[in-house]
Amino acid sequence: MGRKIKFSLVYRDMWQSSGKYQPRADQLAKVAPLIIDMGCFARVETNGGAFEQVNLLYGENPNTAVRTFTKPFNDVGIQTHMLDRGLNGLRMYPVPADVRRLMYKVKHAQGVDITRIFCGLNEVRNIIPSIKYANEAGMIPQATLCITHSPVHTIKYYADIADKLIAAGAPEICLKDMAGIGRPVFLGLLTKAIKEKHPDIIIQYHGHSGPGLSMASILEVCRNGADIIDVAMEPMAWGKVHPDVISVQAMLKDAGFDVPEINMNAYMRVRAITQEFIDDFLGYFMNSTNKECSSLLLACGLPGGMMGSMMSDLKGVHSGINMILKSRNESELTIDDLLVKLFDEVAYVWPRLGYPPLVTPFSQYVKNIALMNLLQMAKGESRWSMIDSHAWDMILGKSGKLPGELDPEVILLAKEKGYEFTDADPQAFFPDQLDEYRKEMDENGWNYGPDDEELFELAMHDRQYRDYKSGLAKQRFEADLQQAKDAALAKNGFDEEQIKKMKEARAEPVIADERGQVLWEVDVNAPSQPPVIGQKFLPGELFCYISTPWHTFDKVDSNFSGRIVEICTKQGQYVEKGDILAYIQREDFVA
Repeated sequence: MGRKIKFSLVYRDMWQSSGKYQPRADQLAKVAPLIIDMGCFARVETNGGAFEQVNLLYGENPNTAVRTFTKPFNDVGIQTHMLDRGLNGLRMYPVPADVRRLMYKVKHAQGVDITRIFCGLNEVRNIIPSIKYANEAGMIPQATLCITHSPVHTIKYYADIADKLIAAGAPEICLKDMAGIGRPVFLGLLTKAIKEKHPDIIIQYHGHSGPGLSMASILEVCRNGADIIDVAMEPMAWGKVHPDVISVQAMLKDAGFDVPEINMNAYMRVRAITQEFIDDFLGYFMNSTNKECSSLLLACGLPGGMMGSMMSDLKGVHSGINMILKSRNESELTIDDLLVKLFDEVAYVWPRLGYPPLVTPFSQYVKNIALMNLLQMAKGESRWSMIDSHAWDMILGKSGKLPGELDPEVILLAKEKGYEFTDADPQAFFPDQLDEYRKEMDENGWNYGPDDEELFELAMHDRQYRDYKSGLAKQRFEADLQQAKDAALAKNGFDEEQIKKMKEARAEPVIADERGQVLWEVDVNAPSQPPVIGQKFLPGELFCYISTPWHTFDKVDSNFSGRIVEICTKQGQYVEKGDILAYIQREDFVA
C-alpha cells in the first residue's frame, strides 16, 4: 500500500463558490452526522469570513452556527478548520490587532481546531502575527500560499515564503489554488521543494475546478508529498467548486495511494439533504453558470469563491451599460458578452496592478476596478477613473507589498491625486479598537456572550452585527428571498397579476424537476390516487414521481408545510422540467 492521503470536506466553500447564502444552523446540524457517517473525512471546513457574514445577513447568530456545526465533529475526533484572511481577519478590510488576537481565542473556544491563514498578497508581515496569535490560543496555524500563475510567482518565490512561515511557527502549509489556475507540474514541483526541506510539515492542497486543471493538480501534489486534499461532493462539486471526493478517491487509489473508503449510503444521504437545502431557499441565489467549468478563467485568474458575488455585480452593471448603449443606438450586450469583456479587462488590469493573487479581498478589488473600467469606458470616460479607497490602499502599499511592479500610468494617477506610497507594516495603520466596541456593547446592554464571542462579532462585522441585532438584517433577507421567488415565477412564465394572487394566497408551486410522466404511485398493484384539495404536506414529504425517459422514477417532494389548493396535472400526463404540478398554500402548523 502506498503513502496515506487524507481528505478534507470543504462544505462551506461549496456554498460560497455556488451562490450568495450559506445553510442555516439547523441545516448544518442536520447534515453534520451524515458527513461523519461517510467515514472518509479527516477534516471538515466549518467556518470562515463569508460563512459568518452570511449568517448575519439573514438574521442568524454566526456564533451559534459555528458551535452547532463544530460540535459533532469535535465529538468524534474529526478536525475542524476555518479560513481567515490574516490582516483582514474574517472581513474584506483590515482588522485591528486586538480584534485579530481575540478571534483565535473565540474560535478555539467554539471548537475550531485549525485556522488557514492567508494573505492575498502572500505578505508574511500579515501572516506571521496570526501564526503567533493562533498558537497562543491553542489553535493549529496552517500558513497559506495563495497560488496564481504569473511571471513573478515562481517556485523560488513561494518556497522562500514557506521557509519564513514555517520558521515563524506554522506546522502546516496550504497551497490555496483559489482560481484553479495553478499549473499541475508547477504545483508538484513546489510541493516537492517544500517537503524536501521540511519533511515533517503537513501540506494540504485546496484547488477549485473552474478551468479544469484540478484533478491533474491533485495527482501531481500527491505524487510529490502532499498529505491532505480538499474535496467537495455532489450536488455541488465541479464547476467553480472542487472535485468530488468519489473521483479523487478513485484516481488516487488507482495511483497506489492509501485512501479512505467512502460509505456510499451516507454519501447519498448527504447529497440528498444538500439538495434539500438548495430547494428550500439557497438555490434561489445560485447562478447556474457556477456549475460550469470554463477555460476562460485561465486568462483572468478569478477564483471560484467569488463567482456568486461577481455574477450579481455583473448583472447590476449590465443594465447600466445597456442603457448607455441604447441611448446611442448601439447594440446592447448580453450578460455573456459582458462576462467575456470583464474577463478580458481583468487580464488587462491585473499585471498593471502588480500581479496581486486574485483571492479575497484582492480579487474583489481587481474585479471592481475592471468592472468600473468597463462602465466608464461605455460612458466615454477613461480607465482607472473609479477606484475605491480599499483598492487604493492595496495600490499604495497599505495592505502589504505587491508581488510585481505597478504600471507607470497607475503610479502617475496616484501622484496626481496626492496619494503617498508606503512600505510600513500594514498593521500599523489600524490601531486597537476593542475598548470602543466594549463601550458600544455596554451602552446597548448587549451581552458579551460566552468567551466574548458576541463582542468579537461586533468588532469584526460591526455594520452587519448592528443590523442583525436590530432585526433589519432578517427583514432585508426576507425581502430578498421574496424577490428571488418572484423572479423564479416570472422566469417560468407567470405574469405580475398571477404572482400577486399567489402571494396573497401564500400559495407556491410544486415544480417538476425532470421531464417525464407524472405518476402518483410506482407500485402497479396499488391504486394510484392524486392528492386531494386540502391535503396537508410537510417539508420533504413525497408529492409524486416522474417516470423519466431514462427509466428512472424521480421523487418530487414538497419543500414546505402547507395544503394543496390546486392540482395542475393528471396521472400519466407528460410534463417538461419546470412545469407546475400543483400549488401548495403555505401554513404554519404541526401535523
